[in-house]
Amino acid sequence: MVAIVGRPNVGKSTLFNRLVGRKQAIVDEIAGVTRDRIYGKSDWNGKEFSVIDTGGYIRNSEDIFEEEIRKQVELAVEEADVIMFLVDVTAGITEMDNEVAILLRRSSKRVVLVVNKVDNSMRNQDAYEFYSLGLGEPFCISSTSGSGTGDLLDEVVKTFVIEEEKEELEIPRIAVVGRPNVGKSSLINALVGEERNIVTPIAGTTRDSIDTRYTKFGHDFLIIDTAGVRRKTKVSEDLEFYSVMRSIRSIESADVCLLLVDATLGLEAQDMNIFNLIIKNRKGVVLVVNKWDLVEKETQTMKDYTELISKRLAPFQDVPIVFTSAITKQRIHKILEEAQRVSDNRRRKIATSKLNDFVEEVVGIYPPPSHKGKIVKIKYATQLPTYAPSFAFFCNLPQYVKEPYKRYIENKLREHYDFCGVPIQIFFRPK
Repeated sequence: MVAIVGRPNVGKSTLFNRLVGRKQAIVDEIAGVTRDRIYGKSDWNGKEFSVIDTGGYIRNSEDIFEEEIRKQVELAVEEADVIMFLVDVTAGITEMDNEVAILLRRSSKRVVLVVNKVDNSMRNQDAYEFYSLGLGEPFCISSTSGSGTGDLLDEVVKTFVIEEEKEELEIPRIAVVGRPNVGKSSLINALVGEERNIVTPIAGTTRDSIDTRYTKFGHDFLIIDTAGVRRKTKVSEDLEFYSVMRSIRSIESADVCLLLVDATLGLEAQDMNIFNLIIKNRKGVVLVVNKWDLVEKETQTMKDYTELISKRLAPFQDVPIVFTSAITKQRIHKILEEAQRVSDNRRRKIATSKLNDFVEEVVGIYPPPSHKGKIVKIKYATQLPTYAPSFAFFCNLPQYVKEPYKRYIENKLREHYDFCGVPIQIFFRPK
């Protein structure tokens, strides 16, 4: 995990957009545009890593947003493996740069000093003054043009290790994620706390998660417990940001995520942020509505609650929902059954011959709409060799296949084959 930090308006979001390969962060000349944490994926020379764009660091500010941004930068520094400290060559070293440098020198993290806006030889000479920050050799780049970013990324990823998958543990990895205080620890205790002799601790792959081997009732999982493991030094300052940081790590290392929601609060914005992270990472998901024992019930309460959740999750509504209570252990086994089902769905492979029979049938019922008098003909389909289900449909005019028709194909795939709880990707390609 790589965090980009620095004072406002030094070009952090521009660099972030270049690293993730698309304009995901808003860029403006006005300082302080980036207030929320923005997360993306990048890779360099075959080494994948996560990138976090933080807001500008300002100490002792009267602006409530700037004060929150400062706290979140400090949390990002605490969680990240490598910190890119971005400074602006045109402004030189400012008092705020010195503040950030002091914070970074105190941390034990690897820091890469990046001098931005170096787009000519004169500015290259000006960059030497940044040696005085005491953070090693500065890397001169222009995040707008991209010059110098290759050498920078070589430095960033040089200590990254590509982890080899362990064949002996090819069992589903289930992560328990959610906002603080939704009952993650209680749920895990309810699952594994009964008979301790069948729980085997396995060393976690990341510094803030512990994997527990679960072998009860015919199931064999690795449960990734991120609840209450790490020392929470500054959690009270920004619980929401901290929970997202923790969720990112858990989601990336999982096959299926149990997203816990507080039944008394409903599906809130933070729950949706974590749900979108799961979908973005193409992981399986089971929505677990916890504390169901605290909800006053009528005849249709569960049905109405389910409809409400489905509307919030649109367009991806094919998600199993389990109403439970970690305290009373209500429907605890149902959670495991759904997790196993979603894991099986995510690994499902469809034979090419059967897939093409399916294509012939659904296209016959509803062919792709013609575009400017040109008829789109789907000739062939195959499932791609990816971890999450992905399908390629070969046709004569893929550029004319619009999003509604892709959704139609996806919905029919879900009807024919059980992909409940699993995001699927559909690509139309030239034959």
